[in-house]
Amino acid sequence: MKIYVSKIKESWIVDRIRDEWYETNKNISTKYVRNADIVWVLAPWLWKKIPQSQLNKKKILCTYHHINLDSADEVNNFHELDKFVHEYHAISRKTESDLQKLTNKKVTTIPLWVNTDNWFSIEDKSQLRKKYNFKEEDYLVGSFQRDTEGKDLVSPKLIKGPDIFLSLVINIYKSNKNLKVVLTGTRRQYLVNQLKKNNIPYVYFEMLKINEINEMYNLLDLYLVTSRVEGGPQAIVECGIIKTPIISTNVGIAPEILSPDSLFDISKNNFENAVPDVEFAYENSNKLTIPNVTPVYIDMFKSFYED
Repeated sequence: MKIYVSKIKESWIVDRIRDEWYETNKNISTKYVRNADIVWVLAPWLWKKIPQSQLNKKKILCTYHHINLDSADEVNNFHELDKFVHEYHAISRKTESDLQKLTNKKVTTIPLWVNTDNWFSIEDKSQLRKKYNFKEEDYLVGSFQRDTEGKDLVSPKLIKGPDIFLSLVINIYKSNKNLKVVLTGTRRQYLVNQLKKNNIPYVYFEMLKINEINEMYNLLDLYLVTSRVEGGPQAIVECGIIKTPIISTNVGIAPEILSPDSLFDISKNNFENAVPDVEFAYENSNKLTIPNVTPVYIDMFKSFYED
């Protein structure tokens, strides 16, 4: 059994997952699609990068992070891809449930792993704050995912909920003037502009290396996930394994990793009732380290190959 993993080269989570898979599973992997028995399409829009002649010859397993069933384009794209896919892999139970509304093909649910070489707790928080010129009294609230649509760098990416994030930090700032928002990543212009407009203190680190992002997580007093639709986000397990306090909307993998007390419902406006539970999140995230979860992935592929 040889597995080829699709690639994108956009410095996204898909690239990290691909690299880490090849590093830890060399004996059952190939970097040449023609030599593969299984083609693992790591995200649905990557399938068009694979020659159709190979799609017709190989066993195709496609990973879905999330699918918006209210989007006609996403549903139509699914049905186009479904002609080639033999089985699906979902990274959360919510995504599994959505896929099962569209297909009778097998769906296996396994969250993406967390690499503890990259994500780990740092004890000396005071020194970290000095390194990045934060004060001890600063209340640091983080968001590390993009928030604008496409290339216009103006329109908010509403499924990620940057408008919700903005509303929450404005309310926090009313009662805590030590609040400072910490942003990383590309396409953060919507929040940067809105934070300026509302006079909310913030720091924006656009391009950071993984070790620096790990330090950012370790600095935070709170990480906020405010998405309306998600597959992960991977920030949930990264915060979990680092023991960064986190609260989230009930999306993607959140209910599988976080305590029910750490989830909030936008429609019920119950954000203030949500409480981080770092030990609960750590225990569940620790089940998803590379040594713990890789055998589960291998079992999925073996079962797929032998069917």
